[in-house]
Amino acid sequence: MQAAVRLGALVLALCAAAGWAAAQPAVIYELGGKADRSFNQAAFQGAEAWKRQTGKPYLEFEIGNAAQREQAARRFAERGANPIVGIGFPQASSIQTVARDHPRVGFAIVDAVVDAPNVQSFVYREHEAAFLVGMLAAMASRTGTVGFVGGMDIPLVRKYLCGYEQGVRHADARVKRVSAMAGSTPAAWTDPARGAELARAQLAQGADVVFAAAGTTGLGAMQAVRDAGKLSIGVDSNQNHLHPGHVLTSLVKRVDLAVQSAFNGIKPGVTSLGLKEGGLDLAMDEHNRALVTPAMRERVQAAREAIVSGRLKVVDYTVANRCDLP
Repeated sequence: MQAAVRLGALVLALCAAAGWAAAQPAVIYELGGKADRSFNQAAFQGAEAWKRQTGKPYLEFEIGNAAQREQAARRFAERGANPIVGIGFPQASSIQTVARDHPRVGFAIVDAVVDAPNVQSFVYREHEAAFLVGMLAAMASRTGTVGFVGGMDIPLVRKYLCGYEQGVRHADARVKRVSAMAGSTPAAWTDPARGAELARAQLAQGADVVFAAAGTTGLGAMQAVRDAGKLSIGVDSNQNHLHPGHVLTSLVKRVDLAVQSAFNGIKPGVTSLGLKEGGLDLAMDEHNRALVTPAMRERVQAAREAIVSGRLKVVDYTVANRCDLP
């Protein structure tokens, strides 16, 4: 109940402060599309929630290649869409360019910062929630080894990994951590076969819990973990239902809140969302209830409260540019 109130308050506060009135909004999904069951889908759910609440339509576009990012943003601006929301850091340059050319149109970007007077940048403190899922992974592991499969090797994904490893170490410093990234190009987000390959390699090293933060590539990792009878951890959307009883939890990134807020009117500047604001959460439902014991919940809740209060500091890789753990 408290979480619901906090999330509602967040949306209301962001909308109340909006400086750009919304006309017909538009959303541009990143590679993988709105049915990726992860990052883009969370954005789609936010757009649909806005539509249900307002009874108004919105425009959308699923890009198929990098060149379409700017083309889509420019087309929407010329058609009078306002605001225009880009989903994902790869859209930063196109949003910056088109926002400059259309100063009377409001824009928003998720997972990147665009410094412009008509752009709202939504960024998340993913390391905070990654710390909590790392704790759960360490406590759930029976082999004493946990894994991480990342998508594109960029600071944002390292941020997830660093937070995860800190949480593992906080819960049990004896637990071994293994990790791998799917690649160094955007294709690393959309390769389930590669995800499965990396997960199987970590399972072979003894990992029995694998956190997959890799877009649709992560779906392959989760399937491989399920096939081995082990536990995975989902990301961005609640993925517990994909493999009931084999997904320990999902790190839910409330991209839907950013989209809903932006659709109601942007507030230029940077909006940072973390555990305190309800922008991040851990999914607990009927699909994983038996996997997380009351004792595990209690420890994670204590850590959550300590992070929110500032008593427990989690290193942000994108700020420190390093993650020094033994």
